[in-house]
Amino acid sequence: MGPLRGTRIIEVGGIGPGPFCSMMLSDMGAEIVRVDRKGHVSILEPKHDLLHRGRRAIGIDLKNPEGVEALLRLIAQADALTEGFRPGVMEGLGLGPDVCLQRNPKLVYGRMTGWGQSGPLSKAAGHDINYIALAGALYCIGERDRKPPPPLNLVGDFGGGGMLLAFGVVCALYETQKSGQGQVVDAAMVDGSASLMTMFYALKAAGLWTNDRQSNLLDGGAHFYDSYETKDGKYISVGSIEPQFYALLLKHTGLEDDPDFSVQLDRSKWPDLKDKIETVFKSKTRDEWCEIMEGTDVCFAPVLSLDEAVKHPQNVVRSTFVEVEGVVQPAPAPRFSRTVPEIQKAPSSPGADTEEVFADWGFSAEEIQALKDANAV
Repeated sequence: MGPLRGTRIIEVGGIGPGPFCSMMLSDMGAEIVRVDRKGHVSILEPKHDLLHRGRRAIGIDLKNPEGVEALLRLIAQADALTEGFRPGVMEGLGLGPDVCLQRNPKLVYGRMTGWGQSGPLSKAAGHDINYIALAGALYCIGERDRKPPPPLNLVGDFGGGGMLLAFGVVCALYETQKSGQGQVVDAAMVDGSASLMTMFYALKAAGLWTNDRQSNLLDGGAHFYDSYETKDGKYISVGSIEPQFYALLLKHTGLEDDPDFSVQLDRSKWPDLKDKIETVFKSKTRDEWCEIMEGTDVCFAPVLSLDEAVKHPQNVVRSTFVEVEGVVQPAPAPRFSRTVPEIQKAPSSPGADTEEVFADWGFSAEEIQALKDANAV
């Protein structure tokens, strides 16, 4: 019953950000058909391939003209298509935007790449770490005088990639309702990562951010915005930026009478203050600090492992994690009051739903058999 119910999307299968985009759209109710290469095998068991949840999967040989024509028949009935190949690959298959929009003038054609459809790097290989490096994001992450660490592939692949493509597709679908015309969405992970860095470029322009890692407000430079080890070798996080929250931090750590902490934003004192507060946090276990600070306005949370996160009372009450066919996973987000999103189904193995999908999309039994005889599906 999600807000995209009734929207039909073809996903030309890929890895990482493309499937994440489709997962988000499927969670919101869209009917998505994932097109895998004929004979494609995933490294994960289907039930664990969570980025593929919520949609049916078909296998097509996209080098077979009959397979390409079959896919074009599906595209003609779709509202959108998403793909994640390097520039020119879909055109080489006979499935480029011009061909698809000729078959379906209202089609939203969503393209996901690392570098974008144009530019000197557009056809080069890359991964998340490369894209966020070029956007200026990777440089800002990490400890002083140490190399920037890979911050998982959250910034480029998922935040600046898959989520950006999902946003672009939905925006284009909204515009199509008014204009009656489709268009191409060029989503590049460099562009998306740069967009996520907007606030930091603003702070840099205002003279409030330096190029020195771990010397700024939000990069671990400040003693009141960081994670700290506790007595039992676990970690807690504090983000006491506003003065009233900072005052509570000092109160609950017993540092409110220490004059060194009285000037919160004196950057020259931050390293020494961090040493002091580190010692305080190591004096108690993580659970003891939770008893003292959790639920207060200190802006505090324990640093939880994946196993611990699913059991935290806040996440349990909100059903932030759900279980589908025995696999615990994040629930659809965001939430809606009326058109409630849901996970439509567990992940399908590659090609598992080929005959069913073609039948549902108007192919006769004879046409499906002919495609099988031609080794097109």
